[in-house]
Amino acid sequence: MPNLLTILDLLGTFVFALSGALAGCRRQLDLFGVLVLSFVAANFGGIARDISIGAVPPAAIDDWRYLAVSAVAGFVTFYCYPLVERLRSSVLIFDAAGLALFAVAGTDKALAFNLNPVMAALLGMLTGIGGGMARDLLLAEIPTVLRADFYAVAALIGAGLFVIGRALAFPAPIVALLAAVICFGIRIIAIYRNWQLPKADEA
Repeated sequence: MPNLLTILDLLGTFVFALSGALAGCRRQLDLFGVLVLSFVAANFGGIARDISIGAVPPAAIDDWRYLAVSAVAGFVTFYCYPLVERLRSSVLIFDAAGLALFAVAGTDKALAFNLNPVMAALLGMLTGIGGGMARDLLLAEIPTVLRADFYAVAALIGAGLFVIGRALAFPAPIVALLAAVICFGIRIIAIYRNWQLPKADEA
């Protein structure tokens, strides 16, 4: 299970790094700026989680693979930007997969550090959405998670289901798979059906 979660974590890191690098290319940042955004988008959520639970130094800093995966995604996006941009719809699907994997992996790590179930689920959600929030803030934008679709909600549902499944002592791999699939499904449906949470009426 730990090895599987590490592999899934690195796959999610690559996908989120692509989204960060794409945002940087759209804003016409230089290569360094694109690489910074790719690392931040892919790893900020995990770093925030690890610091919160006392897992220091954070895995994204302690393990060279996270930096390497983020850098590869940044370079690929920068030098093949037209191709990556044409695959944007595919990237959105992989982004949803990354969100699901990060939410589950983040929750599992929080539980391993003996956090109570509610806070473990919240940290799982933070792991999934933290990178996108940091990316948007660096670009001086209102974070997408605060103004559109079922992004954080999908992550929280996936994390919550994982917590419930582990509390009921179901096998961890099965619980992780089901929670990730449900989170992914909610996110994909929200994208294609344009689901959004209610917004305040204008005065």
